[in-house]
Amino acid sequence: MAPAAMSIAAQSLSGAKPVSYWLDDPAKPDALPALTGDEHADLLVIGGGYSGLWTALIAKERDPGRDVVLIEGHEVGWAASGRNGGFCAASLTHGLANGVERWPDEIAKLEELGERNLDSIEAAVARYGIDCEFERTGEIDVATEPHQLEELREWHEELVKLGITGVDFLDRDALRAEVDSPTFLGGLWDRSGVAMLHPAKLAWGLKRACEGLGVRIYEHTRGLDLVRSGSGMAVRTPYGRVFARRVALGTNIFPSLVKRVRPYTVPVYDYALMTEPLTPEQLESIGWKGRQGLGDSANQFHYFRLSADNRILWGGYDAIYPYGGRLSADLDQRPETFLKLAEQFFDCFPQLSGVHFSHAWGGAIDTCSRFTAFFGTAHQGRVAYAAGYTGLGVGSTRFGADVMLDLLAGEETERTRLDMVRSKPMPFPPEPFAWAGIEITKRSLARADSNGGHRNLWLKTMDKLGLGFDS
Repeated sequence: MAPAAMSIAAQSLSGAKPVSYWLDDPAKPDALPALTGDEHADLLVIGGGYSGLWTALIAKERDPGRDVVLIEGHEVGWAASGRNGGFCAASLTHGLANGVERWPDEIAKLEELGERNLDSIEAAVARYGIDCEFERTGEIDVATEPHQLEELREWHEELVKLGITGVDFLDRDALRAEVDSPTFLGGLWDRSGVAMLHPAKLAWGLKRACEGLGVRIYEHTRGLDLVRSGSGMAVRTPYGRVFARRVALGTNIFPSLVKRVRPYTVPVYDYALMTEPLTPEQLESIGWKGRQGLGDSANQFHYFRLSADNRILWGGYDAIYPYGGRLSADLDQRPETFLKLAEQFFDCFPQLSGVHFSHAWGGAIDTCSRFTAFFGTAHQGRVAYAAGYTGLGVGSTRFGADVMLDLLAGEETERTRLDMVRSKPMPFPPEPFAWAGIEITKRSLARADSNGGHRNLWLKTMDKLGLGFDS
């Protein structure tokens, strides 16, 4: 980094608050009291992020008479659900390319289910009056290197052969007419398969909707252990217990109460910056009238978007795996990554030199080796779980909620018949092998980015085994 560039980047971070912009909002509701004593329910949902909230809400929509309790170890929306980029994608497979590679025979059904799922999210936002700044503006995958442009062009041709519509190839001039950066060479615009939203307000709105349907929610109530109790299950909490006929686990990155599930996920820390609101002149200098979400096509990629008040969220690039899968609030802040992100931001938008960042934050994502959620049951079908969303959980957690409820009901549905639902990813090995393998993969991906996209033997072997590492 040149000294002048470092100075500009460092100065831009001088006033950044070390907290998620989304969570730093006056609309944040007060926490509900913790559980004390014993509770009983037909269904206990553990986890107050999107996964748990959607599960509780849909459970009541399916059966209004069902008695549902939800417990959350901290506050609703506090973890990944309140720290992400606010991209709500239709894809259930971490992008169409990953889905085609893994489930070619099911991809048409997976795409249909994903589109219906996103439509259902939009409908729920309207039905429950959730003010989460929902904008179905789509997303543009951007090429910033010649080899990326060629890959996007070839992929667009493949989409045409597959009969996938609604995705347009943009050359350099067409893309820069949408969003102007000297680094942009072209892109693919998915016009309706991705929405932008305020992620914390979505979580808070789902919380209110659940309460309105009669779900009893307890915050600052961590599930400590899960055991059989008669014909149902019992979960111990710090100040009480919950007895339930069925249990849905939406704990994602946090250690599963079904211990055999734990090796299937690792935590990846992702980081983001949010600018101060752009002036009309600054916004005019970059265009972006369509308000699409954007992401570049590198292995170490960035994602960026406009907020409702015309700030730019700029995140990604670094994906940090802490040795041993350690989860710690200390890892939410990483100044060296924030400085790198700020420098890269001004490389992308030099016309915004002088803009400052108001917020800088990080958080853990639950990553699995196939990049998509996996599902299962335990305790003879009394417990269901979903985890491993790998960064695309804003939308797909609602699908996962439907799957968990199907599994708990013992129903065979179009969802539970999917190979994606019936199969599991490869678990991660124990330490030190997990850390070593992830580090080798990260370094190989970085080399591929700087070497025309050419993948080395390690990455080619991982590709053949269907394994990977991503955020």
